[in-house]
Amino acid sequence: MQMTKFKTLDDLGDITGKVALVRVDLNLPMHEGSASDVTRVEAARPTILELTGKGAKVLLLAHFGRPKGQRSSVLSTSMVQGDVERVLGKEIMFIPEVAGPVAQQAIGILGNGDIGLMDNVRFWPGEEANDPQFAASIAALGDFYVNDAFSAAHRAHATTEGLAHLLPAYAGRAMEAELTALDAALGNPQKPVAAVVGGAKVSTKLAVLENLVGKVQHLIIGGGMANTFLAARGVNVGKSLCEHDLTDTVNRIMDEADRAGCTVHLPYDVVVAKEFAANPPSLRICNVHEVAADEMILDIGPLAVETLGDVLKTCRTLVWNGPLGAFETPPFDAATMALARIAAALTQEGSLVSVAGGGDTVAALAQAGVAGEMTYVSTAGGAFLEWMEGRELPGVAALSK
Repeated sequence: MQMTKFKTLDDLGDITGKVALVRVDLNLPMHEGSASDVTRVEAARPTILELTGKGAKVLLLAHFGRPKGQRSSVLSTSMVQGDVERVLGKEIMFIPEVAGPVAQQAIGILGNGDIGLMDNVRFWPGEEANDPQFAASIAALGDFYVNDAFSAAHRAHATTEGLAHLLPAYAGRAMEAELTALDAALGNPQKPVAAVVGGAKVSTKLAVLENLVGKVQHLIIGGGMANTFLAARGVNVGKSLCEHDLTDTVNRIMDEADRAGCTVHLPYDVVVAKEFAANPPSLRICNVHEVAADEMILDIGPLAVETLGDVLKTCRTLVWNGPLGAFETPPFDAATMALARIAAALTQEGSLVSVAGGGDTVAALAQAGVAGEMTYVSTAGGAFLEWMEGRELPGVAALSK
C-alpha cells in the first residue's frame, strides 16, 4: 500500500473570509446528556483553530448516531455543541440544515474566524447514498473542503467522499498525522516489521491476517485467535474459545506466511483457569500442551511475553491491533500490559516505530499507561481495520485525486 499524495493545510493560500467545509468526527459517546469522552473533538481542534486563526468561516460537518435518513431530536449534533465549545474554547453557531437558504443566511451572519456546526448529515438520505445532488447542494456553500475524520474514511458518503470531487480538497491535521503514521507502519516501513493481532475470533480478522503475512516479518497472534491457531496445530485447547471449523483456513495462512518469509509467533506457555472470572482460584500457568480438558486459555504466559519482547527488540516497526488476552478481567491483562510497556520503552528510546489502533487496543494501552508513549495511536475502529486489510479507503482516495 503506497502513500497517496494529498494536499494539507500547508497548501492553502490566503483564506480570509473563505468558507471551509470541514468534515470531523463528533460521534461522541454520551452519558446523561453530555459527552463521556471528547477525544474526537480534541483530535479535530488543531485543524479547526488553524482555519479560524487564518480568518476562514468554518462549517463543521459531522454525523451523530444512526438516524437512517430521518430527523431525530436526540440525534441532532446540537447535543454535542456544548462539548465542542468547551474543547475549542469558542462559541459556535448551530445551523439546523446542511444546505439551502437557511445555511446560506447563517454564513452571512458568521464573521471571519467564526464557527458554525451543521446538523447531523445523516438526517438526509443523500449522505449515506453519496448522492451527487446532495453533495453539490452542500458544496455550494463552501470555497474548499477539509477532511479531518479518518475514522469515517472507510465510508463513501457525501461528506466523506463526494465533496472531495466538487471542491479543492485538503487533509486536516489529524487526517494528515494518521496517514503519515500509517504509511510509516505498512506503506513504506523500516524493516523488520512486527504485527500484533489479537481479539476473540480469527473470522473477524481473516482479511487482516491474509494481508499482513505478505507485508510483515513477524506476526504475533494473541487473544482467542491464538487458540484457533494452536488447535489447528494439533494442540488440545480444552474449553477455550476456539473456532475449530477454521483449521484449514489457519493452515493456509501459516503456509502463506512460510512462503513469504513471515514468522508466525504462537504462545508456548499460557494462563489457564476453569472459569472465566477475576482472579479465579483455579488459575495456573502451563505449557500449551498441558491444558486440561476442563480448562480455558485466557492469556499468554510470561515466557511467551519475554520471547515476544526479544522479537520486538530486533524490529524497527510495530503495528498493533487487539489484546493478547482477556484484558478486561485481571489478571488476564498481564501479557498485554507487559508487551505494551516493552513496545513503549523501545519507542521512547528511538529503536521502534509503533502504530496501534482499534477500540480494545486503545483501551488496553491506556490501561498500561503507555498510550502517550507509542509513536501513534489511532482511535479509528473500522477504518483502521480496513486499512490493515490493505483496502483502499474511499475518503482517503478522494483526497488524492
